[in-house]
Amino acid sequence: MAPKAAKGEKPAKGDKPAKEDKPAQGDKQAAKRDKLEPEPAPPPAEDKPGEDEKDDEAAAPKKPKSVQPKHKVGTRKGCRRYRWELKDSNKEFWLLGHAEVKILSVVCLIVAMTLFSSLTVHPILMLIITMEISIFSFFILLYSFAINRYIPFILWPISDLFNDLFSFAFLVGAMVFAVRSRQSMHIHYLLGVIFMGLAAFFAFIDVCLQRNHFRGKRVRKHMLVPPPGMEKEPQQGKEPEPAKPLEAAKPLEAAKPPEPAKGKK
Repeated sequence: MAPKAAKGEKPAKGDKPAKEDKPAQGDKQAAKRDKLEPEPAPPPAEDKPGEDEKDDEAAAPKKPKSVQPKHKVGTRKGCRRYRWELKDSNKEFWLLGHAEVKILSVVCLIVAMTLFSSLTVHPILMLIITMEISIFSFFILLYSFAINRYIPFILWPISDLFNDLFSFAFLVGAMVFAVRSRQSMHIHYLLGVIFMGLAAFFAFIDVCLQRNHFRGKRVRKHMLVPPPGMEKEPQQGKEPEPAKPLEAAKPLEAAKPPEPAKGKK
């Protein structure tokens, strides 16, 4: 055998390079099997319960919001309806002047009660002032939070009108009683009576504003008459019942035996 060439030396022309060792036959078959056998597929990812719902919601087309009228409730529901009712109620309450007048009346009554509390006065005066403050505060909260819009079976404008009339009458009567019950009046007592008169004056102004609210509005005629097409009609397929025939004539009474002629028995 030819000696192996040292490192860095090229083999001679006549010398053949040594053949590398061939792999064994079993190794070849194992390599072929590895190539032929497909790799196992990775396990499927576990679906989370919330992902399917999110995908369905994303795939479903969003419904466009219906256009609602500005000056009517329309088909609003829930919070949307309350927001609209709150805005519309406060707009009507403040722009028509009812809020300002009621608040001024409450302020005047509170000042009058404060002035009377430092003196000895008749308890009926304190009772009337406390009652009117409570009623005015009730109507202010009612209109400010649009509670009246959810209680339609009460006619709130008429209720407010009667409240203003009674408030004016009670406060004027309390003023007359307060002046007549005292011969000499303290300055605080006199100021309290004046503020009661101012509260009565603002209540009268609110009555005038309520009249403007009802002006031009009339009761509709024929409100209880059903609209055309809603009247009851005879059911189809059933003919009207014929009139009952007159009862058969009663049989004539049995003929009476002829009376015997005169002179015959």
